[in-house]
Amino acid sequence: MTLADDLQRTSPIVPFSFEVYPPRTPASTLALHDTLTRLAEAGPRFISVTYGAGGSTGGASLEVLRYLRTHTEVEPLAHLTCVGNTYTGAAGLIREFLDAGIRSFLALRGDPPVGAEEGDSFLGDLESAAQLVQLIDRVQAERAPYAEAGINGLPRAARVVPGEPVEIAVAAFPNGHPRSRHPREHIDALLAKQAAGATFAITQLFFHADDYLGFVDRCRAAGVTIPILPGIMPVTSPARLARVLALTGHEVPAELSIDLQIEPDPARQRAIGVAYAARLAAEVVAGGAPGVHLYAFNSHETVLAVLSEAGIPTTIQKETAR
Repeated sequence: MTLADDLQRTSPIVPFSFEVYPPRTPASTLALHDTLTRLAEAGPRFISVTYGAGGSTGGASLEVLRYLRTHTEVEPLAHLTCVGNTYTGAAGLIREFLDAGIRSFLALRGDPPVGAEEGDSFLGDLESAAQLVQLIDRVQAERAPYAEAGINGLPRAARVVPGEPVEIAVAAFPNGHPRSRHPREHIDALLAKQAAGATFAITQLFFHADDYLGFVDRCRAAGVTIPILPGIMPVTSPARLARVLALTGHEVPAELSIDLQIEPDPARQRAIGVAYAARLAAEVVAGGAPGVHLYAFNSHETVLAVLSEAGIPTTIQKETAR
């Protein structure tokens, strides 16, 4: 069963997944291992690991992915970006991930490096996420073009079957890409990624259920058929909200912003952020979302609380109920 198959939801079970980022210090490495164990115990469909622009965290990302592969039963999903990569360098990196047993990827165009001006050339040889999708498929096809399967009743015989495919997710933008040149460009780009071989999409942040649900409707009308998984970030402080808005260029979500600003207690701010994210998750699932993808900020408590408040069962909750 592929990730995309799981996201074609026809049962009441709601798939969920998490995103983490590579640790920056030995101490944070140990803390992340504990977090990954706690997240894995909840029963996510996959855990994705971010990748720094220009290869700044490629090695650290691979170590986290290897940890997931060897110490948990959760599918690891590797982020890859176009920024600063040559074809040769990107192909070598993809091969390294595949050799480590990674079969699921998130192909991203990537953000400009800090200090880059609009119009600067920062992408390298790969100019779009669609090209990166094609390259991942090509590297896997060259690495494992076919396999052999046994034939019942003929112990020495074998038949040739296609090689193991890879799962490739891509980004989607419910409120438009900040560098889009026209209102439909982000949907056209998603169609191009689908045509290149992407198997599902994960959205960037949004703060209202209608942003996601309306976007999915527009994508379906345009011909997008792959599952579109909503990405939800629990925003638990005014400072985090300010950073998110600065990075994404989104309009301030008035209700959340006001509630966080007028509440001085950090614990209450966290409760406000959890409740907002849980309500958002429940609304998009009720509207037909194939699951939810939660940005964990390398901590398990908040995202698990979101799932609990949203009424999305985890393995932990099922075991507790027995």
